[in-house]
Amino acid sequence: LMSSCRVWGGLVQAGDSLRLSCAASGLTFSSYSMGWFRQAPGKERQFVAVINWNGGSTFYGDSAKGRFTISRDNAKNTVYLQMNSLKPEDTAVYYCAADTYLNNFYLGRGMDYWGKGTQVTVSS
Repeated sequence: LMSSCRVWGGLVQAGDSLRLSCAASGLTFSSYSMGWFRQAPGKERQFVAVINWNGGSTFYGDSAKGRFTISRDNAKNTVYLQMNSLKPEDTAVYYCAADTYLNNFYLGRGMDYWGKGTQVTVSS
C-alpha cells in the first residue's frame, strides 16, 4: 500500500524544479525497488525512474535522463523524484510504485504496489 504523492513547489513554469515524494505503508520498504511512472492525457503510462532497495542502482527513462533524479530514504519509507528543467511535456499524473524486481519497471511489467497519482502541470 502506497500513500498519495506530494508535490513541493506548487504550480511551476517551464524551467522550474519540483520534488515529488511518496511514502509507502503496508510493506517492508527496504525489500522493494521503488520507482516513478507518469501518464499524460491520451497517452500510455510511461516509465520515469527506478531505484533499487539500497539506492545503489538507478535507471531512468529517456525523457528523464539528465533532468530528473530519483532517491530514497529507507528510514522514512519514502521515495523522491527531483525534477529539474521542467518542460510542458512533463505535464502528467505521476505515480510511485514498488516491486521486488528492479527490471520490471523499465520492462513495462506489472508492479506489486501502486501509489495514488499526483498531478504535475508545467506551464510554458
